[in-house]
Amino acid sequence: MAIDSALDQSGFFRLMAWLSPAFPVGAFAYSHGIECAVEQGLVRDRSSLTHWVAAIVGHGAGVVDAVLFREAWAAARANDMNALARIAELGAAMRGSAETALESRDQGSAFLATVAEAWPDPRLTAWSECLRSEERTPGYAVAVGAVAGWNGLPLDVSLFAFLQALAANLVSAGVRLIPLGQTDGQRTISALEEPIKAAVDAGLVRPLDDIGTATPMVELTSIRHETQYTRLFRS
Repeated sequence: MAIDSALDQSGFFRLMAWLSPAFPVGAFAYSHGIECAVEQGLVRDRSSLTHWVAAIVGHGAGVVDAVLFREAWAAARANDMNALARIAELGAAMRGSAETALESRDQGSAFLATVAEAWPDPRLTAWSECLRSEERTPGYAVAVGAVAGWNGLPLDVSLFAFLQALAANLVSAGVRLIPLGQTDGQRTISALEEPIKAAVDAGLVRPLDDIGTATPMVELTSIRHETQYTRLFRS
């Protein structure tokens, strides 16, 4: 996918800040079930980690989140609070385990709270009030997509950055768990460039009613992680 959307310096700065590992959403505490996959020997080296994360990005939560991100971005651009409420509700249902739901929900909540403090916006304040009245917390992809839309950031660039950050966090978990060296971690991220591009392409065009996952082993390891005896991660 060729990215040629205009992104000014202010937009680039915000996107880099919001999706940086230093942004306080607690992403370091989640592995999306990789911790259990490592314990069971399903993920054991650079090659298996690459395939596992590529599956998540291309056939699991990544491609689902890409569509949710797109819809939240469009709803925010239109300032359509009803549409945002619907996509937040759908996003909450599109998780295969309690822990991956927690992973998305907690990061979404932390993201919105931090952006509201550092980059205050009356539209974000209004949406947060609607969410509180409905006792709903949006998933991470919905939260980032909406904020990107309100800030006028290009959809394709923003989505690409979001999925790259997702993949990088999963690779970071794998590097710590297997363990791998930092160079092998970067080799893994390099190998994920094409799967991320493909997931962005799919996320830009896939109909909302056609989203779903095809990663049963990812879901199973996430479920098994709930009762794993020794755990470093929350998912």
